[in-house]
Amino acid sequence: MANHKSALKRARQNEVRRLRNKGSKTTVKNAVKAVRAAVRDNSPEQARDNLVKAVSVMQKTSSKGIIHKNQAARKISRLTRQVNQLTPPAA
Repeated sequence: MANHKSALKRARQNEVRRLRNKGSKTTVKNAVKAVRAAVRDNSPEQARDNLVKAVSVMQKTSSKGIIHKNQAARKISRLTRQVNQLTPPAA
């Protein structure tokens, strides 16, 4: 455990930030889960709606540094591919 006054304050700050980041990460996981569930249920409209929400949530968390920007890009790319495979492009 920290002994110095500044180290104790840093430990308190880290705990507050950890809990805040945990909530945001949970929100990302739930958004991704909703998209995957819609893909699994084979409902393209629902999947697209959930994808838009998930992309927004992931970009917001990556801009705040909660998740790495490349991790967000990778997840967005994979989810988009899954949603696009549900329906063939209109000819």
